[in-house]
Formats: sequence, C-alpha cells, structure tokens
Amino acid sequence: MKGIEAADGDSIGGIDMAKFIAQQMEELGAEVCYHKFLPHSKHFHPLKFFTSMSNDMAIQPNGTYTNFGINTVGIIRAPRGDGKEAIVLVTPYNSQRVRSNELLSLALGFSVFSLLSRAAWLSKDIMWLSADSQFGEYAAVSAWLNQYHNPVFPSHSVILDTKIHGADHIYDGNAEETEFEAFKRAGTMAAALIFKVGETRRYGDRDSVTMYAEASNGQMPNLDLLNVIHYLAVHRQGFRVNIAAFSSLLSSAWLRVIAEFFHTLGTVLRKINPDWKLDIAVPDYVEGTANLASSIYNQAMGVPTGSHGAFRDYQVDAVSLEFTPTFNVKNENAKSLFLLRGGRLVEGVVRSVNNLLEKFHQSFFLYFLTAPSKFISVGVYMIPFALLLAPLPIVAAALADGSKTMKKLAEKSIGDSKTNGSADFLHSKGGSWKWLQAAKVLLVIQLWAVLVSLLPYYITQIPDAAPIQSSVIWAMLSIVILIALYIMSGSPYSAGVEWKLLKATMITSISIGLGLMSIINFATAQLGALILIPMCLSSRPLKACSGMNFFPRAVLLASNITLAVVGFPPAALLIMKGLSKGSWTVDIGEFWVWMEFLWEWSSATYLYLFLVHLPCWLLCIHVLLHPCSQSELKMKQE
Repeated sequence: MKGIEAADGDSIGGIDMAKFIAQQMEELGAEVCYHKFLPHSKHFHPLKFFTSMSNDMAIQPNGTYTNFGINTVGIIRAPRGDGKEAIVLVTPYNSQRVRSNELLSLALGFSVFSLLSRAAWLSKDIMWLSADSQFGEYAAVSAWLNQYHNPVFPSHSVILDTKIHGADHIYDGNAEETEFEAFKRAGTMAAALIFKVGETRRYGDRDSVTMYAEASNGQMPNLDLLNVIHYLAVHRQGFRVNIAAFSSLLSSAWLRVIAEFFHTLGTVLRKINPDWKLDIAVPDYVEGTANLASSIYNQAMGVPTGSHGAFRDYQVDAVSLEFTPTFNVKNENAKSLFLLRGGRLVEGVVRSVNNLLEKFHQSFFLYFLTAPSKFISVGVYMIPFALLLAPLPIVAAALADGSKTMKKLAEKSIGDSKTNGSADFLHSKGGSWKWLQAAKVLLVIQLWAVLVSLLPYYITQIPDAAPIQSSVIWAMLSIVILIALYIMSGSPYSAGVEWKLLKATMITSISIGLGLMSIINFATAQLGALILIPMCLSSRPLKACSGMNFFPRAVLLASNITLAVVGFPPAALLIMKGLSKGSWTVDIGEFWVWMEFLWEWSSATYLYLFLVHLPCWLLCIHVLLHPCSQSELKMKQE
C-alpha cells in the first residue's frame, strides 16, 4: 500500500504502472494477468443498437495498434470454494496521468485485496480489476467483461506498439505465452463493487460516499445490495451516504413553497388522525423530490452512470461507490483512518455477498430512489402509467365510431337527392374503408421517422462538422424527405381523411409504442406518457374551434399549442436540461450532442424518440392543422 501511495503518477507510464500493480498482486500470491483493449469507436451505425458495445474494442488478429489500454487483473482462489463463483472489485485509474486521488483508490483496493488474500473464510473467488480508464471507466470494464464472457483466440500475430520502451511487443498466438499474457478467469460473477476516491472536499463534518446504481436502459441492481452498502456505510463506518440529485431542484424556491404547503397540510391531517404520518419535513421533501427526479431522469436516458452498468449487461449486480474525503492530503493520520474505514466497508460488502448461497433475487429490480435508504417500487409507480394508458384504446374506438356516425349524418343530409341504395353503397365503399387512408398516413410518417433516425449515419461522415451544423443539416434533410414522401404518396388531407380517424390512428400508435417501451425501459415510457398522452387526447383541429365561444376557444388553442411545443423533442431537451443543470439557454447544436450521447451508448431512448415520440408528435400537428370539411363544421355548430 505504501508503495502505491508513494508512486509518482506523472513519471510512470501506462505499461510501467500496470507492471507495478501486477508485481504487488503477485507478491500476495494472487494469479495475475493483463488484458489489452482498444478505445471505443464513436461512429454512428444503425446495427449498434442491437450489438454489444465492446465488439470493436477487442484486440483483433493481423493488426498493428499504437493506442491501447491495459487492465491488470488479480485473482484470489477461495480456500473454501469450488471455483464456481466470484466477487469482482474494480478500481479505475488513468494510466496516462495518475492523480493523487486515483493513487488513493489503488491503495484502498490493494489494502482490501491484501486482507482478502489471507482470509480463510472465503467461499467465492476474489477478482481485483485495476481498470485503465484512459478511454473512460466504462470502456475498460466493458472490454474486460466482453473478453471474459466471449473469449477470443487469435491465430495470427498481434502487434502492439507501446511507444514507451522504444520497441514493439509482438504476441504470437502460436508461440509460448509469458506468465501474465494468458487471460485468466474465475467463476460466475455473484456481484461486483466499483469504488474510487473523488476529490478531497474542504468542508463537511464527515467523509461521504455516493452510490451510483443506474445501468443501461433503466436497469438497476437488486435493492438488497444497495441496502447492505447503506447499512454498513452509515451504521458501521459512519459515512454519509448520498445519491445523485438535481442541484437545481435542491435550491428551487418554488419547490420549497410546495414542500411547505404539503408539510402544513400533513400536520393538519396528522392532528385529525395520528396514524397518518404525512407531515414530511420541508428539507426531506425537497431532497426526496430532487433525488426522485434524478433517478427517473438517469433511468429514462438509458445511459449508465458508471462502469457498473457494464456488469448489468451480463446480469451481474453491481454498484459504483465514490468516496469523498474531507481530510487534508498531507494529513497522514486522517488518510490512514480513511483507508481503514473504507477498507472495512468494502470488506463488509464482500463478506455479505460471500455468505450468499444464491444470487440476489428476493428484493426489487425495478424501483426509483428517493433517498439512499428509500425507494418507490414498481408496484406503486406502474399504477399511474396504467391509468394513463388504459383509456387510450377506448378513446380510439370512440373516435372511430364517431367518425362513422358523422359519415352517416353527412350522407343523410344529401340523401334527398340520391336513392337509399346509392347512399348505402357510398357508406359501404367509403366509410368502412376510410381507416385505410389514415393507416396510410401513419405508415408514411413511420417510414419518414425511420429515415430520419438513420440520417446521422451519413451526417457523421462529414469531416469537421460542428454540432450546430450537423443539427441544421439533420433538420433540413428531414423536412426535404417528408415533402418528398408526401409528393410520392399524396398529401395526408388529399384523400379526405377525417381528423377523428387520424387521431384514432395516432392514439393506437401511442398505445403500442408506449406499451413496447415499458418492457424495455419503464422510466422512458413513464415520461413519454406524461408528455404524449395529454398532447394527443386534447388535440383537435384549430379550424374546428372557430364556432366556440371566446374563452373555451382561447383555452383550447393555448393548451393545444403549448402541449405541441412541449412535445417537440428539442423542447423536451431544453426542459430536461433546465431541470438537471438549471440552465435554460437555447443552443441548436446541443440537440445533436444529446442524440450523439444516446447513440454512443446504444440507448433505447434514441429509438423511442424517433420511432414513437416523433411520429406521434407529427400526427398531432396534422390533426391540429386538419382542414375540417363544411359538413363537419356545420355539425359542430349545430
């Protein structure tokens, strides 16, 4: 531990640092190996949403690489185990420039690993991964997990130019490998714990630890793992445990006013019935709301909040811990005490997982965090989503039936000049198949949405394009494609499609899209339902409001326009940015950066935005701009 703390990060290169860590592991009697990986490609590709992110990060045969990372892995075989299960500890560090807090993280990992190497009570193997995070923490862990579960056996030489020792290192698959070159494995991973030491905080009464649990597409680890960490950190080691929260909401004045109102109301209700414990303190209400908003937002984005997300892709429960010490870096006594308390916390989590006879499965996997020890389970938050989604099929059926009734009344109004037989013929030919025209409009819009979602593949080929330029090109090409599709298929209003059928088709599409998205990422479906369903249910042609009184007409117009603006994806980005960062500045290029962020992480939210949200928003605009026929206007006035 002292050797790691004394190492100078500025004078040690990536290869030397990996060898130094491996030497320390070997002296403890652990099995040691290296894992080499390449940086992750950031180019957009449609098939990326259906393949692993790590497929392009493995060392491939017949290649020469000058930029690669090296992970160092140490394995302790359990004296009481059979080698079928393992617990993974991960300590990330930047091998190109190791900072003082990263050296402290490595020292903490080494101290725990040293203790576990002498533990006689282990029944599961221990794996310590020193992740080279020069390309990002997630990239290093994800590449190692990909190699762990999908082994690659090169049959040709692979040349890795280190540029540090002045000579190339050639690894030949047919030659005899050195001691550390063979990739070593343990058993099935029972759980994983990623821990690192953050920047030292100059203020605060005690050290704190922040838990990060959100993984890809809203996946969460088993709640029991979080409960174990929270209990050991607070009640055994005296840490303050935090979770991510929206800082803008913590300092929000309007949220504090709402909290004071509910606190007063809860106090009154508790006087009526003491069993109603509704008088939540104002600070707890504000902090819980900020934590809940952050939890929903992080899950809805579908992007992991740390390298623990790579483990959830393989159904391994994992949590990232970031320690925030309050001592001075020159205070050796405080540093030793911090390492002791942090090491005991990690050891306690390892002991708890080591005693499990099977994987975590009893507690929840779907939940929103409101505090480190409080949550909202899926059984609670699925109720409002179901209540939002349940009326949609009924509304769609009522609109379709109303369209048929309107058609009959229109035929009856002209029936004096036609025979009954011809009226029945018109109804059977036009009314019964009128929904096909609305379905045709929906199909054209869905085709347009698919093409729009694929445009970044070609826009990213433009060299040195700024985000604002890419956003403008994306928007212009989207408009051109939509106009071209309407020229080829005809205007959505040319076939006489009634707005009720168009709205019924839109609501049906929303029901299917949100239902499918709730299976993939419930948080995304929840937020999408809160935006889309009010927008679509209240939408009606602006021209149809002409016969109303002034006040109802003004309210309807204002609500339709407001919901249509809020439902537009760039506007939703602005709202999310304002809530999360407290910044309400408008920048067109940020939408491209946001979308690029989603597709880099293969987030299903990207597919939802362009295959569900955007088509429904455009259909809503079509309904608002629908040119109602004279018969419809006359019937509205009557």
